[in-house]
Amino acid sequence: MALMRSTLTVSSMTLASRILGFVRDLVFARAFGAGPAMDAFFVAFRIPNFMRRLFAEGSFSLAFVPVLAEYREKQDRAALKQLIDSVTGTLAAVLLLVTGVGILLAPWVIRIFAPGFETGGEQHALASSMLRLTFPYLFFISLTALAGGILNSFNRFALPALTPVLLNIALIAAALGLAPRMAQPEMALAWGVLAAGILQLLVQIPALMKLGLLPRPRWGAAHAGVRRILKLMLPTLFGSSVAQVNLLFDTLVASLLMSGSVTWLYYSDRLMEFPLGMFGVAIGTVILPHLSRKHSADDADGFSDGLDWALRTCLLVAVPASLGLILAGGPIYAAMFQYGEFGATDSKMAALSLAGLSLGLPAFLLVKVLAPAFYSRQDTRTPVKAAVVSLLANAFFTVLLLGLVLSLTDIGAESMANSDGWLDAMAKVPGAHACLALASGLAGWLNAAQLWRHLKREGRYRARPGWLAYLLRLLLAGAAMAALLIWANGQWPDWSPWTAWERVARLFALVAAAALVFAGALFGSGFRRRQLG
Repeated sequence: MALMRSTLTVSSMTLASRILGFVRDLVFARAFGAGPAMDAFFVAFRIPNFMRRLFAEGSFSLAFVPVLAEYREKQDRAALKQLIDSVTGTLAAVLLLVTGVGILLAPWVIRIFAPGFETGGEQHALASSMLRLTFPYLFFISLTALAGGILNSFNRFALPALTPVLLNIALIAAALGLAPRMAQPEMALAWGVLAAGILQLLVQIPALMKLGLLPRPRWGAAHAGVRRILKLMLPTLFGSSVAQVNLLFDTLVASLLMSGSVTWLYYSDRLMEFPLGMFGVAIGTVILPHLSRKHSADDADGFSDGLDWALRTCLLVAVPASLGLILAGGPIYAAMFQYGEFGATDSKMAALSLAGLSLGLPAFLLVKVLAPAFYSRQDTRTPVKAAVVSLLANAFFTVLLLGLVLSLTDIGAESMANSDGWLDAMAKVPGAHACLALASGLAGWLNAAQLWRHLKREGRYRARPGWLAYLLRLLLAGAAMAALLIWANGQWPDWSPWTAWERVARLFALVAAAALVFAGALFGSGFRRRQLG
């Protein structure tokens, strides 16, 4: 119950952020649409955002929190404070160096991550200018993640979970207030990202002061705790954020496809991030310090039971969320985004990639739980091995699926027959971007399967009784929900003629009906809350 209460706290705070995130994306879609300038912004934003998830919320947090939990359990207050001060000073120094290099080499960074942007062209120049503004976000948000890790370790989950709201507020304000006053309206969004990073760090300071743990930064490369964190971070760079590495790879390939592909993938990622951020990140945030404490106390049964609860809870969310995004993606885009510059074609294309990505949603959620089971024990090698295999598989699946699309579609086959070249042919095939999303989903399943197999083989996880019945109930409830959504798609095939209010009302009715059918079938088949553990 304590884990559930903490998870619900994080989820509720994240819900506010996700709602504002949808408002932000709605404002983006109506004001800017899907075109070269927005592709440039999303690339410039995704690079520091990717590094944030990889370094700050990924490898750093997963290495820092277990060591912090150990110091809190076994050391005195002075040693704990010295660790925090040393980590803060060392991290800040490294971030300043990385940020300076990123700003200085912005055109080359864009060339690496978006090779489809013509070097020296208008889109490449715009993306480079934007990156010089968005890259410092990495510095501020990484220190924000440090503060959040400290607060989470002391069971202060609400403020770190609510902090992302500031990013959405800043971007909405930039789009509505600053963009109309600029010669290049999309440039305002880059300024919004920079302002958000500063604000997100500042709001953590009062909470840290209240705990008496406000850092006094000092260089601490020689500190034993810092060295251990750095040692743990190196391998977790891959293991903690394989999904983000795959998405960045998708951005690179998408820049070579039809114009708008980067933006369609972005909106797919944003919709999938709603359940992933609300529940996957929430459960992962809560379970990491819990498992770290159980491991430090040599409580093997408590470790296994906590992991079992988290896995069951993840699947309870993953099944309806995945089915809903796959079968109701078109209505969601039509109701939420298909206005102004974001047309019916954009909705159709974004729904295609959303379906492919959502097939991997259960796997992405499970990884949020399975990976902390290794990091809490300071085992970083196993997730790295699984991540490397998954990354290679993602590249293989991408090439395989794109090759199938080129050979099986009339446009692709005709382009290849005319000797246009593989890259030119890909840029002419509508929907090719969905192959990238599907490949990421398949790679996610491979990653989750490897982690689960290792935990079982090591004996760290022992499944509690009742799993077969639990899975059968989930499958039954999912089938009932899927049947309803398939029927609704047949009844409402085209949402374009309806007004905005009619679309939103029908979408809420559809979502509510699907949720009621899933819950009714689940509880009707005998599910009870105590079965979660």
